[in-house]
Amino acid sequence: MADSAPSDAPLPPVEKVRPGLWSIPVPIPNNPLRYVLVYAFETERGPFLIDAGWNTDDAYQTLVAGLDEAGFDIKDVQGVLVTHIHPDHYGLAGRIRDASGAWVALHPADADLIGDRYGDPGELIEKMAAMLRRDGAPVEEIDSLKQASMPVRGFVWAVTPDVLMEDGDHPKVPGWDLTAIWTPGHSPGHLCFYEAGNRLMLSGDHVLPRITPNISFHPQAGPNPLGDFLNSLDRVAAYETDEVLPAHEYRFHDLPARVAQLKAHHQARFDEVFTAIREGVTTTWGIASRMTWNKPWDQIQGFMRRAAVGEALAHLNYLRNAGVVRENLGEPSTWEILPGASRA
Repeated sequence: MADSAPSDAPLPPVEKVRPGLWSIPVPIPNNPLRYVLVYAFETERGPFLIDAGWNTDDAYQTLVAGLDEAGFDIKDVQGVLVTHIHPDHYGLAGRIRDASGAWVALHPADADLIGDRYGDPGELIEKMAAMLRRDGAPVEEIDSLKQASMPVRGFVWAVTPDVLMEDGDHPKVPGWDLTAIWTPGHSPGHLCFYEAGNRLMLSGDHVLPRITPNISFHPQAGPNPLGDFLNSLDRVAAYETDEVLPAHEYRFHDLPARVAQLKAHHQARFDEVFTAIREGVTTTWGIASRMTWNKPWDQIQGFMRRAAVGEALAHLNYLRNAGVVRENLGEPSTWEILPGASRA
């Protein structure tokens, strides 16, 4: 759960991170994160971007102005490497392509989700309703929660990617030594990008300096999103990194230390799950209500409540795959700790 500076606080400045590499904050409307950091790589052909922003006129004009401050023109953008398909990263990609002819790149696992998520989401909404019933959501909340993410569809210019970026690919960005690293968890096709020449990790939402990314189990999440996320943390920690350039908040050093903090955070979440079940709270909804969030449970509403339940389910699903808990299927399902099981 994100908390941040007041929404009316000024955006950070456009910054030159390294010679030829710029950080451009692009606003996110009505969101405590406030902005996404778009990174622009200078080349002799024109700039290449990592991430795009949310598709609003304000976000687009802020991006155009930021590129201008860095010495670029939106019309000269050559490529947009999207870390994942959430609206604040992918939403403007189509508009940038329309203005410049740039190619748009996504990992195939996220590209496969575009139609159901941003085209015709009817089936996805009903799958979400079924999941909420299984989670034990109150009947009176299911109709609103199953559609809680639908308003953001208006902030996405959905485009089919021109480039499917696989793990280990080297994007063709002249003068820069980039490697795509597949880091599923926050999204099935999440990508980080490592720039070897400057030992920089562009981490998207995978590793942030202060908050933890939401890792939810939902109908598009894949079989074990939290397991994927924890494994992906080890992958990025193995790179020799001088500085991390995340998509939110601020740049930071010591990537292995931050990875260790994130792992400890999820271990604490596992402990909360165990405690809840042992105290007789056995539905996903009930367990979520007993976990620690940045607000009391009764103050968490709408999409953020659904995200919290999805995160609780991701932890339960991880423990099930580890042979620690069992789900007794139903509406609602209940969870029990297997005899002799130890904590994850």
